[in-house]
Amino acid sequence: MIYKKRHIEGKLREYSRYFKVVLVTGARQVGKSTLLKHVFPELKTVVFDPLQDIYGARKDPDLFLDNFPSPVILDEIQYAPELLPAIKRRVDLSEKNGLYFLTGSQNLSMLKSVSESLAGRVGILNLEGMTHLEMTGYGAKPTCLKLYLENPSSLPDNVKTLGDALPPLKNFLWRGTFPGLLEIPDKLIHPFYESYLMTYVERDIRLLENIRDMNEFAHFFRLCSALSSQEMNMSQFGREVGISPLTAAKWTSLLENSYQYLSLPAYHGNIVKRLSQKKKGHLRDTGFICYLQGLSSPEMLAASPMLGSVFETWAVNSVFRQAVSLDYSPMLYHWRTNGGAEVDLVIEANGKLYPVEVKCKTNLKAHDASGIKAFYETYEKKKIETGLIIYAGEKCYRFEENIIAIPWNAVVR
Repeated sequence: MIYKKRHIEGKLREYSRYFKVVLVTGARQVGKSTLLKHVFPELKTVVFDPLQDIYGARKDPDLFLDNFPSPVILDEIQYAPELLPAIKRRVDLSEKNGLYFLTGSQNLSMLKSVSESLAGRVGILNLEGMTHLEMTGYGAKPTCLKLYLENPSSLPDNVKTLGDALPPLKNFLWRGTFPGLLEIPDKLIHPFYESYLMTYVERDIRLLENIRDMNEFAHFFRLCSALSSQEMNMSQFGREVGISPLTAAKWTSLLENSYQYLSLPAYHGNIVKRLSQKKKGHLRDTGFICYLQGLSSPEMLAASPMLGSVFETWAVNSVFRQAVSLDYSPMLYHWRTNGGAEVDLVIEANGKLYPVEVKCKTNLKAHDASGIKAFYETYEKKKIETGLIIYAGEKCYRFEENIIAIPWNAVVR
């Protein structure tokens, strides 16, 4: 498989120069190991297993580290947490940085262990599925998000579309964003996700939580995919599956902590009474949504009433993934009033607000900007930058005086 550069590469190299330990987190199959092997091809890699004690790492951590001296890549470190105190002792005796490179796909348990053992010694980076920019070879170049946050008005003059470099939108969304899917035929997409779900539920979830009925959890996962891009209602989640709201909240947290689900808090700006306070949930991968909902082809997705929500889920995740290349971490929210006005994504960065709407249509109409306009009117005293509409068309242009439309397949020139 041809390696595609990732947005996070620059930060990874920088972290290796300033931290003794670097941890790369993310879901299964997003390319953590491949990324580290590409950036540091000279380093040896050891992959841990939940059942087998590879090279006695859990039994005798110090002997293991003697046998695999730093610098070294330790893959899926959550399966060998006994190594972390031993790593701490070694890095404390060294003045060098970039000694150990760790990966992990279980957020909650792993980060707890890392924070307890390596506080102040580790730089943590999160890797997601691929953006459309990474897929087409633009992973090392400035992103559209960076340009938007720095100089929104410059977008129309500095953005082009990728055109035929990407498949049609329905195919792009249906295939998903895992690196391993880039070169396989459509007929193998379904088996890939089938295998992924089985491995995820049977291995990761069983290790994270003692769930009696895994079929019930798999059903809950499917429900979350059906409700992707909607506000999260734990009573509804629980009622549909036959579990309590408390269990629904716990299982949603499990999905988040295993990098399968992204929740956006509601933005309120101190005008609380008129606004919804519910979080909005998005599955991390659109191909997974299609698989879980039985959409067996791009044509079925195109004809499905879920197309708009799938497109919104992709757009929100794309912004989230592009943000990893920034020198700071912007805050992401959604916004909705009890009267129905809403903005799909509100980015807060450098003391400013950036409202973003997502529309799965090729031709925008005046009412498509109503949510952004309502946001301006509600927070007229806030510092609100030019709004953005991510849409399914092919042209970047100024939609209104303070709103720019940008195509889904945009790239900085």
